[in-house]
Amino acid sequence: MAGTGIVAEYNPFHTGHRWHIAETRRQLGAESAIVCAMSGHWVQRGDCAVTDKWKRAAWAVEAGADLVLELPTVWACASAETFARGAVEVLAGTGVVDTLSFGSECADLSALRASAAVLEEPEYHARVKELSAQGLPFPVARQRAAEERLGGPSVLDKPNANLAVEYLRAIPSHWKALAVQRQGVDHDGGAAGGFASASHLRELLRAGNGGEAEPYLCTPWAGEIADFRRCGAVLLDRVRTMGEDDWAALPDGGSAEGLPARLVRCGRQARSAEEFLALAKTKRFPLARLRRLLTWAYLGLTAADRPEHVPYLRVLAFSERGRTLLGEMKEKATLPVLTKPAHARDLPEEGRRLFELESRCTDRFGLCLGEVPPCGVEWTRSPVYVRRKSGDCR
Repeated sequence: MAGTGIVAEYNPFHTGHRWHIAETRRQLGAESAIVCAMSGHWVQRGDCAVTDKWKRAAWAVEAGADLVLELPTVWACASAETFARGAVEVLAGTGVVDTLSFGSECADLSALRASAAVLEEPEYHARVKELSAQGLPFPVARQRAAEERLGGPSVLDKPNANLAVEYLRAIPSHWKALAVQRQGVDHDGGAAGGFASASHLRELLRAGNGGEAEPYLCTPWAGEIADFRRCGAVLLDRVRTMGEDDWAALPDGGSAEGLPARLVRCGRQARSAEEFLALAKTKRFPLARLRRLLTWAYLGLTAADRPEHVPYLRVLAFSERGRTLLGEMKEKATLPVLTKPAHARDLPEEGRRLFELESRCTDRFGLCLGEVPPCGVEWTRSPVYVRRKSGDCR
């Protein structure tokens, strides 16, 4: 069975995500299986997800996906390049995916591929270094260098198009790519035309306005909402007690740029995690980068904790067709497939260690909930089997 991959956070799963899955299947055929690589409890912007990964994965399967696999935290909470590389490794490891579908503000594959090609040029990298040395933030330096090489506008100023470029750089040469035009509103926009951005929905949910968010959710909201702000005292303790070497050990810690020293100074001055970020932020050190550093510090992870390659595939949810895919993966997958948490104990050392770190990340996600669960949830939760009904995902 041919599989099509989708990379997502589904934080939360909404009508735009459902439309992307449906449009992918419409363009590729009803028999195309949809395999998702989804971030777990920690997401790219340096935040916890609004609810647990098993619930979000089940929502995706209810809406048309067939199999949802976890993108481990060490890739999920990372820069666009690392995020994309890890997600593609997850999908490639299945042995059943040969196409990648992604939503983008720009659905012109030729323009996306042109930007992807530029990012492989040595001249581009040299120019980024020059511009960064002049004090420009990396995203700005990256975009300007690409536009100079292209001789015109690039697509790197749009979040999803930027990710699309990184996906194209990461996918195997024999894979096909499908760019689906993003619908409704921008990445961090509000709501329009039956669609709302995930960031807008998170704001509504965390503010207690679930009724306003519900028209854009594929499943009525139930349960509490995770909020990283609940960990404010722990975060403040971390930034007050970390030294320069501690910050430098994190991915993108910026030791060559003098960032660790700045973070130590700001940590000593700050009276809250929010104030720490506000003090540390500059044009050169944007908020997204700082949030990821703060999240890694909270989770107790370092750059050395990210393996060179993804070592296993963790199944979060599946449909009946997903069950068939899992059967095929027994023969075709190039990575161990974990359909039960106990299978992690049989992994080689690198995989076991990463699973144990993921368990710690899940335990610390629990502190973002109003009712804190006991430790060890990662070792007790099996994948969700969704018996999908025909018709709308509601």
